[in-house]
Amino acid sequence: MGISLDPLQMSTSVMTALHSIPHQPHSRHPVEYQQRWLRTLRSHRVIAVIRAETVESGLNMALAAAEGGIHLLEITWNSYQPVALLQAIEKALPHCTVGVGTILTEENLRVAIATGAQFCFSPHTSLELLNHGRTVHIPTVAGAMTPTEILTAWEAGATSVKVFPIKAFGGATYLECLQGPMGHIPLIPSGGVTVKNAADLLAAGATAVGISSGLFEDGCVRHQDWQAIEQRAAQLIESIDSMTLTTEFKSFNKETINHA
Repeated sequence: MGISLDPLQMSTSVMTALHSIPHQPHSRHPVEYQQRWLRTLRSHRVIAVIRAETVESGLNMALAAAEGGIHLLEITWNSYQPVALLQAIEKALPHCTVGVGTILTEENLRVAIATGAQFCFSPHTSLELLNHGRTVHIPTVAGAMTPTEILTAWEAGATSVKVFPIKAFGGATYLECLQGPMGHIPLIPSGGVTVKNAADLLAAGATAVGISSGLFEDGCVRHQDWQAIEQRAAQLIESIDSMTLTTEFKSFNKETINHA
C-alpha cells in the first residue's frame, strides 16, 4: 500500500493564508465549531497520532490508519517537515479530519491553520494557544494530568482536555476516578493508549483516545509493514465497535460546552 513522494516544501499559498487569518473577538457563548468537534470525537472515538521521520513515512502511516478505519489523524509538529506532511495527507485523504499536535507556540498554530489543520493538540495548557484557537474557531485541546491541571485547562477555554500521559497515572482506573468531580469535561487520554486498552479507557469515561506508538509500532514503521499497521487499526476499531450496545459511555453526558 505504501507510496513514495517527491520532496515537498511549504507553498506560497500557505504564507498568503497565514496573513489572512481573521482576528475576531472572543465569544462568551458556545459556538458551533466546539459542538461539531465533540460530535466528531463521539462519532470516531480514536485519533491516530502520527510522528514521522520522513514525509513519505508519515503519509504511509496515515494511509494505513485510514484503511483500517481511523479517520481522525493528528500530525505532530515535531515530525519531519510537518507542513509538507500535513499538505500531503490532506490531499491523499480528503475524507479524513486532519489536525496537528505537539503545538508549543502561537506561531506554530498559525502556520498549521494556514496549511489546513482542522484541530490542534498541545501537550500543555497555554492561554496564548487557547485564545488564538478560539479566535479563529479551531478546536484547541490542552494537555493536562492532575485534577487541578485538567480543571484549569477547561476553565481557560480548552475545547476538550488531553489527559497526558495516561499510562503514568493508572490508565482507565485513573480516568474513571475523574468522572465523579469532572464528568462534564470531555477527556482524551493519550500517551500509553494501546489496541488492548483503548476500549477500557472509553468505557471509563473518555470521549475519545489518542494512539501513537500503540498503533504505529517502531518495527512496522521501520520495515514499512503498512499492512500490519492497517490490521492493528482495524482491530482497534473492531474492539470499540464490538462493545456491548448496553454499555453507556460516561462521556455521552457531556452534551454542551459551557465556557466559550
